[in-house]
Amino acid sequence: MTTTGRPDGPGAGLRLHRWLGRPVVGVAVAMAAAGFAQFSPAAALADVAEHFGQLRDGGDTVAEQAGLPGTVLGAGLAAIRLAALAALPLAAVADRVGRRRALLTWVTVGLLTVVAAAASPGYWWFVAAFALARPLLTATDTVGEVMAAELTGAEDRAKAVALMSAAYGVGAGVVAVVRGAAGGALGFRGVFALALVPLAAVWATRRLVVEPDRYQALRADGAHRPPALRSVPPELRGRLAVLAAVAFASALVTGPVNTFAFVYAENVLDAGPALTGALVVAAGPVGLAGLVVGRVLADRVGRRPTSAGGLVALAAAGVLAYSGGLGALVVGYLAGVLVGAAYATPAITLGAELFPTSHRSSMAGWLVVAGVLGATAGLLVVGAVADATGSFGPATLAVCLPAAAAAALFLLLPETRGLELEESAPEPA
Repeated sequence: MTTTGRPDGPGAGLRLHRWLGRPVVGVAVAMAAAGFAQFSPAAALADVAEHFGQLRDGGDTVAEQAGLPGTVLGAGLAAIRLAALAALPLAAVADRVGRRRALLTWVTVGLLTVVAAAASPGYWWFVAAFALARPLLTATDTVGEVMAAELTGAEDRAKAVALMSAAYGVGAGVVAVVRGAAGGALGFRGVFALALVPLAAVWATRRLVVEPDRYQALRADGAHRPPALRSVPPELRGRLAVLAAVAFASALVTGPVNTFAFVYAENVLDAGPALTGALVVAAGPVGLAGLVVGRVLADRVGRRPTSAGGLVALAAAGVLAYSGGLGALVVGYLAGVLVGAAYATPAITLGAELFPTSHRSSMAGWLVVAGVLGATAGLLVVGAVADATGSFGPATLAVCLPAAAAAALFLLLPETRGLELEESAPEPA
């Protein structure tokens, strides 16, 4: 399914695709594969901590309940998150060599690295393997979101971005469901080895992925020169600074809240893998509902107000999830999935619409850096406060409150609803 750009004015003559067109679906397959691989450490973290640590029934400390000290878990996961900083130059490559080549290369190498992590002989080997895979998979996400925006027109863009989030969620959900269904029989090594399945899916559908016309038209312009990674044009710095601050704030919540969920449920609250698998199954329709809500509000109310409200609700859900007891965890987790999905669509779409094609992937890479720093800070803070207080409740509160306050920053950005990319972010002179 394809359309053409407006007959005159911005987007004229471009071949654009509907949000369920074959090229967009091809990118979504790569996003699902990246979601599977990136969520593997969180889904198997309880197994990793138990395998390389030592559980003690009735223990009073986080280390005795989880298998490894919260500081060790937080430091290892923070190192994996911090390694994603390398996604910036990897994403920027897409502005120089093309979106398609970058996407397929990064997802392939990233999945192979996850498979290799199955042979980790120790906890820090596991950390090192995923520290190598993380930037590749994060760059896949970044380039995939850029492609979704560039392949579509104004009326399909939020839908295409929502489809990317849905595909990522499906990939992440599959790994958790498989682990839950196996009842711990797979172990973390089996979970990581399963990355061969999404790798095969990517290569079976790689011909669906095409280079966006917007990028091809830019490359055909003899005056165009690929941007230098170290250079941010002055006219883009203000937008980048605000979006980076928001990305830091949202990741400050999602980094620790999502990553510690399974180890908190299974090793602290004594829930089994079947319950966490059931939570992920339930999260599927809940997340889909959130994506629909976010897409509708982004197109009807606007990108800015939907993003701001979603960030506040996301922080509130994080506080609830770790406030104590399985009931609070279930409600908070599912609420976080709902509002997180509703927040992601307008926030990602707004980021794509505020930067020109020549710099879009590089700017998205800078936002990844901000998100990585936010998630790293969140993991370290939550791990340290959890050790100091003996509870995850105060720890999550320490990161969720400042994140909610950052929602006011969206007021500093222009609204882009209903505009083509060439209108909301024309090429610099």
